[in-house]
Amino acid sequence: MQNFSKYHQNIVYQKKENLGHIINCSFEFFPPKSINLEKNLWFSVEQLSKLKPKFFSVTYGANSGERLKTYEIVKKINKKTQVITAAHLTCVDSTPDELKRIAQDYWNNGIQSIVALRGDTLKKNYRHKMYALDLVILLKKIADFDISVAAYPELHPESKDAKFDIMSLKKKIDAGANRAITQFFFNVESYLRFRDNCIKNNINVEIIPGILPVYNFQQLQRFAEMTNVHIPKWMFEIFYGLDDDIAVQKIIGSSIVIDMVKNLSSEGVKNFHFYTLNQSEVIYSVCRMLGL
Repeated sequence: MQNFSKYHQNIVYQKKENLGHIINCSFEFFPPKSINLEKNLWFSVEQLSKLKPKFFSVTYGANSGERLKTYEIVKKINKKTQVITAAHLTCVDSTPDELKRIAQDYWNNGIQSIVALRGDTLKKNYRHKMYALDLVILLKKIADFDISVAAYPELHPESKDAKFDIMSLKKKIDAGANRAITQFFFNVESYLRFRDNCIKNNINVEIIPGILPVYNFQQLQRFAEMTNVHIPKWMFEIFYGLDDDIAVQKIIGSSIVIDMVKNLSSEGVKNFHFYTLNQSEVIYSVCRMLGL
């Protein structure tokens, strides 16, 4: 017990020493598919609101039902919490007229922040081949939206090379996007190299790191395969044999996130975007440990 106490005293000391400056957070949610999951969402929203986030965001599904839910949830979160709430908007399988109507409805209802994405499609041959750049241009023609776009420290799954990724991001920023939020990653050096590369190419907006805590390592591996994210060897080693012990996985995952945020903070990063998966327990604990 004595050693345990000293360990926690050391954590508090490190927090004060390394994170004395202000760190800001934002959180991403997704539309729930059932009443029980919706209750979980609102519990998470309420708990994470206590951390005074810079903004919330809500993802946009690949079918019309989920897209309508996004619209409703964004407005409800914004009204209940008074926290800026950004609506994800994808363009891959929508007409320009449909997108204009959706964007205008958001603006008319006080939702002025958009996360502009190409998105995935349910069809192999989709109708309207638009990209995130086209969506940024379209949004800026409608109103002066505050626009976030995606960035990929370890390359977009469909990217040719790092230069192609950087140039794609630069075009979105030059078209009027206000910031970029990265895909999740676990190699801090990948983010720092990417940020340096952005600066070298005159991308002078904030590159907010997207942080995904480990809730379930098997689930994480599936996400990583879909998104071209590299999971370091040491993570496979540390989670080996824990497939049936989700509680321990979450504790280890919390420690990993705390270390990542500390390291990024020491490199001047002040804002962090957390992918919640509509769960608040791990992220709320992490943020409290970080001094939020």
